[in-house]
Amino acid sequence: MTQPPHDEPIASSVEELREQAERTRAELGETVQALAAKTDVKARAQEKAAEVKEQAAAKAGELKEQAALKAGELKATVADLAHQAQDRLPDPLRDKAAQAAGQARAKAAEVGQLWEEKAPEPVREKTARGAQLARDNRTVLVAAAGVAVVVWLACRRRKG
Repeated sequence: MTQPPHDEPIASSVEELREQAERTRAELGETVQALAAKTDVKARAQEKAAEVKEQAAAKAGELKEQAALKAGELKATVADLAHQAQDRLPDPLRDKAAQAAGQARAKAAEVGQLWEEKAPEPVREKTARGAQLARDNRTVLVAAAGVAVVVWLACRRRKG
């Protein structure tokens, strides 16, 4: 008989020899598959791409959370600044601002009614979508308006 591989005992029967040959074939098959997997550039590239994609998705999630936190902080800061600006306004000016806001709302309602009567349907649909978007983001718009008022007041103080 031939020299047995490694430390395997010499087969004493034909059946044992066949079993050893089957084990050796299985091991050889696994080795070939492992080598083939290492040389399969396309599959390895796809695996790497999937890994990078997962990492990018995780990073995007983190950044989204950070942006939401920063937006919340900014919103709070803007609200605080708006309250400070409003507290500094004299009562007569606040009353005039409230009256002007009421008049603006009345005029806007009037213009809205006219718009409904005169505008073509596709234009009205797009406008309605824009208005819905503005309503959905009302806090951000109010915060931006508050910042604009604070900046305007600060600029006025510097000039005066």
